[in-house]
Amino acid sequence: MSDLLTLLDAAHAAVSADPENETLRLRFYERLADGEMILLLEREAVGAAVEPRVFDIEGGPVVLVFDREERLAAFTGGIAPYAALPGRVIAGMLKGQGIGLGVNLGVAPSSMLLPAEAMDWLAMALEGGPEAAEAVPERFLAPMVPEVLVAGLDAKLAKAGGLAVAAVLAGVEYRGGRRGHMLAFLDAIPGAESALAGAVREALVFSGLEAGELDVAFLRSGEPAALAIIRAGLRFDLPVPEVPEAPGAPGMDPARPPKLR
Repeated sequence: MSDLLTLLDAAHAAVSADPENETLRLRFYERLADGEMILLLEREAVGAAVEPRVFDIEGGPVVLVFDREERLAAFTGGIAPYAALPGRVIAGMLKGQGIGLGVNLGVAPSSMLLPAEAMDWLAMALEGGPEAAEAVPERFLAPMVPEVLVAGLDAKLAKAGGLAVAAVLAGVEYRGGRRGHMLAFLDAIPGAESALAGAVREALVFSGLEAGELDVAFLRSGEPAALAIIRAGLRFDLPVPEVPEAPGAPGMDPARPPKLR
């Protein structure tokens, strides 16, 4: 096994030490979805088409992934065809196929088998988008949400650098009396709305609050609603992507989780 522990190893170790802890299981699946995984292929990919190598084992067929190229090489004993894909893409490929996932088998502390049902759950957890609705906020309040959601939003928004300047979380009271919470993105770039709303939804799911509701809005910094929510809410500044130096111009600077087995 590799001596260098990875983030997936750490997430697996945490849930193995407390397998009934749903929060830790959610964190593991989030790490699997967000990480780049090395998928073992039957043959070299042709263009965008990939053919995972399927192993028939007791309990059903599986494909194999590794979180480092060195771990794939340790498993195969040499060079093998592979594709580096986000875990979320692999989950989507396997959804409904009746195929499970072998992760780091025999080469890392996070060696495990995930059944086909787990991959179906993960794919469905990552699917879906927000429903459009119109409501008029009358006032904004200090947010009252679980700390686990604040941490989840912070982690997701840290990966959304360049898509918006900031996001602000606040309680909201709408015309008609309905109350809830809103996350308003400030100065989002055109076309980024779907990706940002999806990140918020995933923060809810992987915080164990999938049944919860969080309205998402997109505001410009100078408009009255933006000024009002900034005064009442909790602000998340999104990171500014580094701009590579241009050649010749020095100085210039994107439900419940299954248990692990």
